[in-house]
Amino acid sequence: MFSKAEAQKMKKEFWTAFAEAYPRKWLLYDTKIKDVSFKFYIDNKKAQVSLDIEPKDDEKRKIYFEKIESLQSILRDDFLPEVVLERDYYLETGKAISRIWVEIDGISLYNMASWAVIFRFFSIHMDAFERFFYEYEDYIRDLEINT
Repeated sequence: MFSKAEAQKMKKEFWTAFAEAYPRKWLLYDTKIKDVSFKFYIDNKKAQVSLDIEPKDDEKRKIYFEKIESLQSILRDDFLPEVVLERDYYLETGKAISRIWVEIDGISLYNMASWAVIFRFFSIHMDAFERFFYEYEDYIRDLEINT
């Protein structure tokens, strides 16, 4: 096992290596929708690329989620066949958010031999998420348009 300092160092090395391998500006928090963001996640068991919807106002969260849910067949057919949509996803803190994500299991941040696989997974899936978002962002963003 790694000490806390070693784990932090390994995380920093991982993200630095990812940025060097895939040097592009990802959309991430710049969706222009408050509390709606794309995220990369990695731990010692899995990696995820997600779109997290977490406004404090549950009604807004519901509307944004339902808009994406209404596009689910397009999202699956044209962008991310294995995507998971969860209206009420609970974070470790107990906070409920809505999450749309893809995941790969059986890999680890702490296994440098798997980094290339993780980097490729991140790049392919975040790119697909971003292309979907850019295509439908006007619809997703506009709370006045009903689903």
